[in-house]
Amino acid sequence: MPLNSTTASPHPDHYKWIALSNTTLGILLATINGSILLIALPNIFRGIHLNPLSPSNTPYFLWILTGFLLVTSVLVVSFGRVGDIFGRVRMFTLGFAIFTVFSILLSITWLTGTGGAMWIIAMRVGQGVGGAFLFANSNAILTDAFPANERGLALGINGVAAIGGSFMGLVIGGVLAPIEWRLVFLVSVPVSLLGTFWSYFKLRDNGARTPSSIDWIGNFTFAIGLIALLTGIVYGLQPYGGHAMGWTSPFVLSCLFGGVAFLVGFVVIERKVKDPMFELSLFSSRGFAMGNLATLCLSLARGGLQIILIIWLQGIWLPQHGYDFSRTPLWAGIYMIPLTIGFLIAGPVSGRLADRHGARNFATIGLVLTGLSLIGLQAIPINFPYPLFAVLLLMVGLSMGLFAAPNSSAVMNSLPSNRRGAGGAMLNTFQNSASVLSIGFFFTVITLGLSATLPKSLLTGLTQQGVPLAQATTISHIPAIGSLFSAFLGINPIQTLLGPQVLAMPGVHAQVLLGHSFFPSLIESPFANGLHMAFLVAAALCFLGAVFSWLRGPGVQLHESTLRDEVAEGYSAVGEIAMGEVAVGTEGDYFEASHGEDTSTR
Repeated sequence: MPLNSTTASPHPDHYKWIALSNTTLGILLATINGSILLIALPNIFRGIHLNPLSPSNTPYFLWILTGFLLVTSVLVVSFGRVGDIFGRVRMFTLGFAIFTVFSILLSITWLTGTGGAMWIIAMRVGQGVGGAFLFANSNAILTDAFPANERGLALGINGVAAIGGSFMGLVIGGVLAPIEWRLVFLVSVPVSLLGTFWSYFKLRDNGARTPSSIDWIGNFTFAIGLIALLTGIVYGLQPYGGHAMGWTSPFVLSCLFGGVAFLVGFVVIERKVKDPMFELSLFSSRGFAMGNLATLCLSLARGGLQIILIIWLQGIWLPQHGYDFSRTPLWAGIYMIPLTIGFLIAGPVSGRLADRHGARNFATIGLVLTGLSLIGLQAIPINFPYPLFAVLLLMVGLSMGLFAAPNSSAVMNSLPSNRRGAGGAMLNTFQNSASVLSIGFFFTVITLGLSATLPKSLLTGLTQQGVPLAQATTISHIPAIGSLFSAFLGINPIQTLLGPQVLAMPGVHAQVLLGHSFFPSLIESPFANGLHMAFLVAAALCFLGAVFSWLRGPGVQLHESTLRDEVAEGYSAVGEIAMGEVAVGTEGDYFEASHGEDTSTR
């Protein structure tokens, strides 16, 4: 049946599963694509021959990571309104089609160097536009298709798909990336093509189209502010004026202060426009305000976490344990499994606890345990025993999951039913925007830690292997971010830095210097310094979030749930955490979609 048909289906039970299969496919596509990128970045950057030692190349690395999430953060609210105006299925199908086109364009990348990096960034932004259309309309399509007593199950299945997709992407990327890096983009094409045609021919718009206006001025101001802040953070990582980092650069300062100014202007605009992107009046509810602040703190703490863990595994730990760089992507994904297991266990538990015993205590405990788990990660050695690392990863997944469903439920319960759609959109925008900034934040903190001790470590390690003091001194002053970038890409830069003449000198242990474990061992201690700092700051953010969570008040439980709905609520909320972990953002709020009004009648 064509997508614009509104004729009642003779088999409504059959149609709801068609709708669910489409939205689940969209979630799988986004999360697999996001986690594939995380695990395959070393192969991608080696494939386009981008020099990691050049500080000017660092921004390309971060923009590829954050471009998709940045676009979805800005557009998902407005694209939801576009779906209300022009039809949710039309916009959902358009999202699949856009995603398909840009996946194909990514898979045929022919440029190298900075040109190749710019191409990938631009195509990832295009994918983000398609992703925003998918995320903005998927929950509404399910709400149109399922009766109220079954929506929770449908959204919970999507949550499980998000968790599973985030893990599948790590493994698929680990298998495909060493074979051919373009395959990590090409693998999305048949899935997104299937989704495009499946949606076009099988989905239909059941919901009423709602005349509405879009806050383009607010969207533009918010986008400019967020992009300017992220740009300032990205370029602040580069050396400037003899300093290891660029925080004194006029350009960086202009971006940071300009970004703040635009976001302040955004707040002013939202108070005046008729249909604002953000309904700021909702913050008059203490439960809503404190729940959003708790979410903001956790998102800042966790947004860059998985990336840093992968750097730790791929760049340092795995090479030190004899893994060849061609195999580190796959094994990094496998060794991250405990985090996924934690999410899967926490899903049903958190949903049940939230509905049976109230949200405040468990959301607060979840944040406290997350902070303690991060402190545990910073306390273990860089060359850790894996069972201890696995237990800590499991604890991170469990504790984040314990926070997710209770907090989401409490935030939505704090609002009247006719404001929950706007409230859910704001909560998700907070999550996505904070995750964008968190990636830059993690890299900033780790680079600061590296800069403090890296020169001494490089100088000592090189001279011990016979490198003359003059050459070792010069190399010891390479930018810290270049060393971090090299470790992540699995590149030993020593050969390039020393050159054949120095390596051929008598007394220089060239075989050791060029070994795949030498450079990771060399930067192990400086990396630990930065990593410990990052984990401690992230833990402090979790503890601050726990304070906000407690200050929300005891709250009121507004609905009774079955065990099935409690489990589904948990999986949906934890699925959003998993989506944030792989930098694809979140698609919408479980509570409003499963307990709100029928979208066909509002």
